[in-house]
Amino acid sequence: MKILFVVPYPTGKAPSQRFRFEQYYPLLESKGIRFHIKPFLSEAVWEILYKPGRFHLKAWGIFSGLFNRFALLFNLKSYDYIFIHREATPIGPAFFEFIASRLLRKKIIYDFDDAIWIPNYSEANSFFSFLKGYKNVKNICRYAFKVSCGNEYLCEYARKYNSTVVYNPTTIDTKNYHNTVNEHTQHKPVIGWTGSHSTIRYINEILPVLRKLEAEFDFTFKVISDLKPEIELQSLEYCKWNKDSEIEDLVQFNIGIMPLKDDKWANGKCGFKALQYMALGIPALVSPVGINTRIVDHGINGYVCTNDEDWANALRELLSNRERLIEMGKRTREKIENHFSVESNSPNFLALFSDAE
Repeated sequence: MKILFVVPYPTGKAPSQRFRFEQYYPLLESKGIRFHIKPFLSEAVWEILYKPGRFHLKAWGIFSGLFNRFALLFNLKSYDYIFIHREATPIGPAFFEFIASRLLRKKIIYDFDDAIWIPNYSEANSFFSFLKGYKNVKNICRYAFKVSCGNEYLCEYARKYNSTVVYNPTTIDTKNYHNTVNEHTQHKPVIGWTGSHSTIRYINEILPVLRKLEAEFDFTFKVISDLKPEIELQSLEYCKWNKDSEIEDLVQFNIGIMPLKDDKWANGKCGFKALQYMALGIPALVSPVGINTRIVDHGINGYVCTNDEDWANALRELLSNRERLIEMGKRTREKIENHFSVESNSPNFLALFSDAE
């Protein structure tokens, strides 16, 4: 068997790629499955993509990507499956998917982990937003042999256009990467949040709660991101995200939070923050949005918080009761290993590359 991965970003750069399929590459190799990876963006363009300015370099990078995608169509003959994450091209019509499936009769596995049919873009790249093919998603679902989605909300959308839709959760490599846990022995507790600049706005959802708790407890609110949040909190500590120190930085959290606003875009989220926290033995506090209620068992390995009172009560419980924190932390790892790990999901992932529905 031979698989072509048609992806937006260079290998090892984007969380959506790293935790949805890149960590399965060793598994494919162990099964004797050959594969190639073709990103749309070069590493040079990726490095400047979300930074302001440098329009001419971004434009050249996109033009080069479009040319390379067109050229790639002439090299699909030897592949049994074409795995496409999000889209083959970030702008314009879905020409690659149409030609590959309808004209060349290739079997496309279409994978996405966000509500990417809803407009959502970085301010740094707002100029390109009018070129985005948000309506392409439903067409690519139609072209696909199978559709792989990260939560049931996304699956429901895909089923409108394709009868073979697979729930394929975002997973954690608990053996080789997230392979340590917080024993919660440090004196000063750390409430933590991690994420990219595109989701940092969700911290605002619980700022009033954090400010109130600052008057009651001595804690650190640690943010790990590519961008420092512009918020006023006495407890704030910023840590720039770094792949090399990602686990070392995350495992310092005692409590991990994932607040979200209940809207169509947030419902497409696949709970990645909660998965990371829990894999490291950190209780997760989440909004009841998207897949979060499937990941977190309320009162067992975390808390599902609907309003400010819920957030305050849950944080207060864990900040004031170290024994409760330790007990809950022990249960988080077990949930991930059993339901959201690479090992537990491997049969499901491999089944994508079979003719069985």
